[in-house]
Amino acid sequence: MEIPVQAQVECKDGLCGRSIYVLINPVTDQVTHLVVKEDGSDTEYIVPVEYVTETIASTIRLRCTKTNLKKMHRFIKTTFIEEKVPYTSLGGGNEMYGRGAYYYLPYVDPEMTVQVPVEHKQIPPGELAVERGTRVEATDGYVGHVDEFVVNPKNGHITHLVMREGHLWGQKDVIIPVSAMGDTLGKTVFLKLDKHQIESLPAFPLHRRWS
Repeated sequence: MEIPVQAQVECKDGLCGRSIYVLINPVTDQVTHLVVKEDGSDTEYIVPVEYVTETIASTIRLRCTKTNLKKMHRFIKTTFIEEKVPYTSLGGGNEMYGRGAYYYLPYVDPEMTVQVPVEHKQIPPGELAVERGTRVEATDGYVGHVDEFVVNPKNGHITHLVMREGHLWGQKDVIIPVSAMGDTLGKTVFLKLDKHQIESLPAFPLHRRWS
């Protein structure tokens, strides 16, 4: 089973969004969750991979309804912190400016603070969030970007990483066994192979039905 990123997602009662991240347990090399961005809003939900029934034609199908999806944990949590507003008088007039706005005397409190929203990704402890386009580095330099993962549907374990576009070998799929994956730091996956070893990897047929 292939887990595409930036693919449309269908619930049992129709299209519901797009996949934007996969969450991975780096110890077991297992995909644990998808992050689905709901259509028509910026809300993103964490969906356990057990809800995936199949992936066909660049579509991920889930065994839940849209209502069920809305009850799942949100991927982005917004908190607010207080921050003092820096401002400076403009040419001795009655107006002052702060971050992104103007304030007019005498309505400015010299100790004025604002509530600043801060967004946090709700990644389960010990797991990694990987999105389409994550950079891939061989031992001797850059080789491409992540397109998707191939997952064993029986246990959810990743078997291969797929580089499909923007890599050094043109338009063909480059399919890398998970055993060749090293650390994942930030937005980069590091491999245990060099460029020559990657180029020599045997072909692995993907059964996708999209171009």
